[in-house]
Amino acid sequence: MDTDEGIYQATPQTRGSIAHETVDKKTAGNKKADIISLPVYSEEFGIMGKIDIYHQDKKLLVERKYQLKKIFRGQIYQLWAQYFCMIEMGYKIEHIAFYDMSVNKTIPIELPGYAEQMELKSFIEDFKHYDPEDTITVNPNKCTHCIYCNLCDKTESDNVYT
Repeated sequence: MDTDEGIYQATPQTRGSIAHETVDKKTAGNKKADIISLPVYSEEFGIMGKIDIYHQDKKLLVERKYQLKKIFRGQIYQLWAQYFCMIEMGYKIEHIAFYDMSVNKTIPIELPGYAEQMELKSFIEDFKHYDPEDTITVNPNKCTHCIYCNLCDKTESDNVYT
């Protein structure tokens, strides 16, 4: 927490941090009924996190991103995880979406069903049992576009954001 973020953050992370300031300061919503930056937890999944915005009047859970050129599976998992946490906590959610701040656009995502719930659980279990000594397949193109590339011990590449 007390380190110089400029040393390890790539440009997209810095933009994301700046974009998230309104969520972190709880000024992102414009309605009294909006719940902003709520810590969430799921005992069933064994996960915790924090949502960006829940519009109670619309029963809409929103994850804000600075820019979404493509939605990756990990981002979907993030939104699903927030959804399942909130459902377990007793919130009523009928819609989930990403909000692309760069173009002021809401991108609806289909609510996860049983198959997606099992997929997320499987991913979380795999993540919990990750062994850093395991061999992984390195995709150089993916690595050079990964914001964590410079911190990774699996590649010698630098990311394109340096």
